[in-house]
Amino acid sequence: MPAPAAYLTNSMTTSRTMSLSALTLVLACGSSASSREKAVQTSSVSVSQPIAIADTGKRSDPCPRTGLWAQCSLEKRLSQSGFVVRGLPDSAKRRNGFSVVPLAYLLGRSRLDVFIYPTADAAAHDAAGLDTTIAGPRGARNQWGFGVQPTFVRSANLLAVYLTDNPTQSERLTLALTAGAPQP
Repeated sequence: MPAPAAYLTNSMTTSRTMSLSALTLVLACGSSASSREKAVQTSSVSVSQPIAIADTGKRSDPCPRTGLWAQCSLEKRLSQSGFVVRGLPDSAKRRNGFSVVPLAYLLGRSRLDVFIYPTADAAAHDAAGLDTTIAGPRGARNQWGFGVQPTFVRSANLLAVYLTDNPTQSERLTLALTAGAPQP
């Protein structure tokens, strides 16, 4: 069986080549400029394998990681949590007890209304005046309809109302949002 022997020899050559390249790099980095030039000149090793470059983690993310929720970070988190996110056109409809206009989504057959405030204090101010069991002003009737009990979620500068009859999905959504906004 010549194939395994040839593979083993090729693998060992590649391994030696990579080791020699790494040694040359270490020597070049730890010495003076003239020594580095010599080390690079005397190293005539050719590497046929691609070299992986370390990921620095610096990407131009269009959604800033500020510690506060934004529409893009919300949608990204929902998608990462396994929800299929579809926007609803009626998101401009104001809701009693909330001072900002909601973003409305369909998550499967359930509805999610999200209120993103400029600060966590502004969200806390609105939340203080709400009855969280009906997700509306204290003493008011359930404004959400759909015949289901709303799930109220608060996280930093975000308030959300999830309308579903599936307790497992409600818990998934609550966990996804209360994990917090992306941190800087």
